Amino acid sequence: MKFEHILYEPGKVARIIFNRPQCLNAQGFLLLAEMDQAFKLAEADEACGAIVLSGEGRAFSAGHDISTEEDREYREDHGYSSPLSPDRYQKFQDMRDFYVEKTLAWRNSPKPTVAMVHGYCIFGGWMLAAAMDVIFAAEDSLFLPGMAEYFSAPWDLGPRKAKEILLEHRFMTAKEALEFGFLNRVFPLEDLEEETLAYAERVAENHLSYPFWTRMIKVSINHMQDAMGFTSEIEAAYNNFCLMVGLSPEELAKPDQGGFARTDIARKNFESSRPWLERAGLKDFVPSE
Repeated sequence: MKFEHILYEPGKVARIIFNRPQCLNAQGFLLLAEMDQAFKLAEADEACGAIVLSGEGRAFSAGHDISTEEDREYREDHGYSSPLSPDRYQKFQDMRDFYVEKTLAWRNSPKPTVAMVHGYCIFGGWMLAAAMDVIFAAEDSLFLPGMAEYFSAPWDLGPRKAKEILLEHRFMTAKEALEFGFLNRVFPLEDLEEETLAYAERVAENHLSYPFWTRMIKVSINHMQDAMGFTSEIEAAYNNFCLMVGLSPEELAKPDQGGFARTDIARKNFESSRPWLERAGLKDFVPSE
């Protein structure tokens, strides 16, 4: 199967790689549709024991693609709504399909999944990383959670830390994300791929030797979260997100103002937090522009 916006490498450890480095792997509907197809291929492959998600170029993902002509053409050709579509119902359904239902399906994949993050991981990038079972990151990574369609940040960070970061709206360093539970391990950039794939190889070996065991581990842990309200809150938060953007579209920032994720504000607030981050030992290398 030929892909345009991702690379898919089947194997014992299957790799799904975002392949839009020219726009920091911004996620259009085509990228997400191809990611979904690749997940299905890996899940159906009996020789695959784990799936690793990563990005080409300078970043894991800068979030949703809401401005390129390429994505607009794909949406028009396939009957999907555009970000500025006046058809509210279709837009609600399309976003729910791509950003909630598909993301929950990747979270519940029968195969173990690992996100390998470097550079920027912003809004939609956070969503996709959060849907994986395990997240490894380079120490140069910068993370920006937000009130977006798959709102997992309160579960990823805990309610108190999520409020702190989201109310201020700033980037988090990898060390900070590690300390507050979003990341599992942090490595120097030059070691990230080797360490991640070595871990995934061990997980794949364990899964292939007894897939029912690892499957039930995932099912049980995800069920524990769901018993606490995870999926129902993800769905409710999506409705709140649509209410928010539907009632205040004029407040959404333009691309030259940092875009929907308001990255210019997040970076300014990150710079203001440097003294505290340094005192707390949570400051890391900041990627260059």
